[in-house]
Amino acid sequence: MRVVVADDDVLLRAGLVSLLGANGFEVVGSAGTAPEAVELARTTLPDMVILDIRMPPGYTTEGLDIARQIRAERPEVAIVLLSAYAEIDHATELLSSGHSVGYLLKSRVTQVDEFFDALQRVGKGGWVVDPDLVGELIATPRRSDPLGSLTQRERDVLELVAEGRSNAGISRQLRISEGTIEKHVGSILTKLGLADSAEDHRRVLAVLRYLDAS
Repeated sequence: MRVVVADDDVLLRAGLVSLLGANGFEVVGSAGTAPEAVELARTTLPDMVILDIRMPPGYTTEGLDIARQIRAERPEVAIVLLSAYAEIDHATELLSSGHSVGYLLKSRVTQVDEFFDALQRVGKGGWVVDPDLVGELIATPRRSDPLGSLTQRERDVLELVAEGRSNAGISRQLRISEGTIEKHVGSILTKLGLADSAEDHRRVLAVLRYLDAS
């Protein structure tokens, strides 16, 4: 897989380049600023771009702006956003596309197996939200809880759906049958009022409905 890495932190960027190269990825370019990242994405035609959300010159949402631009120009490119902090509201637009997108905390990079598992899933067309972020949001009580009607088991299932797990993956994690997982997912979608539609990713919408309310 051909990858571009964009992060203004020189040490993190160099570490990512080395780590990716040692694990079978072809790093075709690395950048420290938003304009450099855009140029690399256009000239090297990568399969995946890994982006820090906050980059020079403004250190606000430059990485996210780049991701939107890349997705508009080349929808097939996988996008992985990295952030030092939980800023899920910045990423919901990309996540709602339902394919080839990930949002990970930078601390996930040090957990090498989990990090590369996430990259592989995004590279294959899936989507991933950092497990620590999902767990934090699921556990936080709120005055108007959009998941108030869900059972604890349904919440457990939704948390794993939010991480990008398939029904088979959730089944292995929770050690219950895949058929039972399918029933739980169906119940979650029904309780959240997400009708069946050929045009919408209902699993993604279920997660985003919760994250948007956090």
